[in-house]
Parts: sequence; C-alpha cells; structure tokens
Amino acid sequence: MRGVRVAPESGTVRVAGGSVWGEVDHATHAFGLAVPSGIISTTGVGGLTLGGGLGHLSRRYGLTIDSLLAVDMVLADGRFVTANAQQHPDLFWAVRGGGGNFGVVTSFLFQAHPVDTILGGPTLWPLERAEEVMRWYREFIPTAPETLTGFFAFLVVPPAAPFPPHLHLQKMCAVVWCYTGDPAQAGALFAPVRAMAPALDGVQTMPYPALQSMFDALYPPGLQWYWRADFVRELGDEAISRHVAFAHRLPTMHSTMHLYPIDGAAHRAAPGDTAFSFRDARWAEVIVGVDPSPEKAGDITTWTKDYWNALHPYSAGGAYVNFLMDEGQERVQATYQNNYARLVEVKDRYDPNNLFRVNQNIRPSTGTPLRH
Repeated sequence: MRGVRVAPESGTVRVAGGSVWGEVDHATHAFGLAVPSGIISTTGVGGLTLGGGLGHLSRRYGLTIDSLLAVDMVLADGRFVTANAQQHPDLFWAVRGGGGNFGVVTSFLFQAHPVDTILGGPTLWPLERAEEVMRWYREFIPTAPETLTGFFAFLVVPPAAPFPPHLHLQKMCAVVWCYTGDPAQAGALFAPVRAMAPALDGVQTMPYPALQSMFDALYPPGLQWYWRADFVRELGDEAISRHVAFAHRLPTMHSTMHLYPIDGAAHRAAPGDTAFSFRDARWAEVIVGVDPSPEKAGDITTWTKDYWNALHPYSAGGAYVNFLMDEGQERVQATYQNNYARLVEVKDRYDPNNLFRVNQNIRPSTGTPLRH
C-alpha cells in the first residue's frame, strides 16, 4: 500500500499506509512543500507518524501529528472508518502519538507546508571540545528563530565523502542544521555557529529532500540496533559531563547519541491535546548502539544500557515512543503520563481484546487478550 497524492491548491497530501518518507518528499518537493517527518527518508510514514514524529521541521511546523488532518483505518472488528476532528475524534486523538494500538492505518491525510531549498548540513567539532559545544548548544537552540533547528550528535566520522580524509573514523560531536527561513538572514543567524570554529562546516544550500536522505546510506536495512531513550527538560553541567564520558567510549562507527529539540511550534499544543504528552520537554534524547555484525551485539547493548543508566536520573522520565525498546509497561505509562488513562478508554472502545499488541502496548482494561 504505497502511494502519495499531492493537492497543491489546498496543500494537502494523501499518503498510503505503506509509504516511506522519501516517497512523500519526492512528491511534495515538486510543489515547494514538505510534511514534517524525521531525518532518514527510508523511515516508514506509518510508524513515525503514529508515534508523534520528530525531525528537521519540528521547531518550525511542529510534530508530524500536528500536520495530520485525518486517517483511514481498519479496526479490530473489521470496520473501516475515517478518524478526524469531526469523525471518531477520540480515535483521532489517540492515533496522534498512541502508536499502532488502535487499528491499521491505510492512509494518512497531511497538511503540507512551504519548504523548498534549505540551508542545512553538519558542523563538527573535536570530542575534546564537546562539553563546551554542548553548553553553547543548550543556550543557543531555545533562543534561535523557529526557522532554524539543529540536532546534537556524538558520532564516529564515516570514512567516505563528503567528510575529508583527516577526519575519517574520528570520534566527534556535531550539530546537523536545517534552516528554512529567509536566505538573506542566514549569514547573521549562523554567525554564532561559525564563531564556535567547527572543524568541519558542512552547511550549504540544498533541496530539502537532500537533507532528509543524507544519512540513508550510513544506516541501510539489516544493521544490529539497540536503543534507549528519554525526554529531557534541562541539560545541566553534570549531565553534560556524563554524556561526554560515554561519547569517548562509542563502541562502533554507527553508534551515536542524538538530542532532538522539542520547542518552538512543537510547544504550541498542550500535553492533553494529542496522545503525545511531553510537550513541555526540551529535547528527546536517544542513545543508539549500532553495528552490521551480530558479534558486536553485546558491545553495543552494554554501552547503550550503561550510558542510559548514567543519564536517566537527569531525564524528565518517559521517552519518545518511537525510540522505546521492550522496556516494560511502566515505561509505556511513563511515556504517556496523564494521557495513559484516556488511551486505555479508547483502547477499550476500539480494541478491547488487544488484537493490536505488537507495539508499545496500551493494554485494555476489559476483555481477554487474543493469543497467537
């Protein structure tokens, strides 16, 4: 079920449930439009959207769910329904962050936004400067215009273009930028970034889909992954010191840590407006152990768990649902906070036997769960 249809007169986009974001970007870019999504174009539209949707456009246009107008769904009892603000509004509320707990979404209707050529790319600094850069970053991003966003990362520089050979395989810290505002203001806006004297300034003019697909080759299907995540309200000095200590121990070239800003337009909705409840968080933190070889599974898992355990005391609790592993029901409830009870009510109404349970599960309070 793959397909994208853009209605340029209304700026809306109908997306089939099996599509990936690269297909959406390809279709919308022809009209100078984009739908807020993630950072990798091979990501599925369905999974990212139902979990909330954080990415390059979150500060400018909000989460992916903030641009969602309607969904068509097949429910557990076989009914086919449309959910939007007028039809099945309880279900529409729940699918905006509640994951795949309530049915199979066969199509999404999004409101797209004006995005065409952007200024984007990475700036890199030596790991020895990481504490300084993180302290600067935590102050800079919340005060920057909403037209600018940048996620922070620890990484190992891939041994490939466009990275210069002298940086290959070095452990570094980075901010990956996306600026969608007036090009005439870009010089002044990026002046504080360049005043930090990055070892690599990769910011350049590019089509938005080029930024969206920049990391596709680095993370092809089939890699070994282990994730841990948290929401963060404050990035204090002690937390920064712990981050940097684990950055020095990055176990593989693909392993990383990202901090995604949650502010600007993403803060305009209240915690109860959608199932995604952490509207007051400042960042979504994700620690990711990754490697092609199963032999590295132990190394990447141990590093990720130890890193998360060291930083969790500084978190807001809960985590972006798309970054959760199988971590138990307590973590699911912490992720939805006060919205969890309402999600259970919707689950009871639409899936009382918990047919849709291979997910971060919202358990119904009634009925007998179906067995395999």
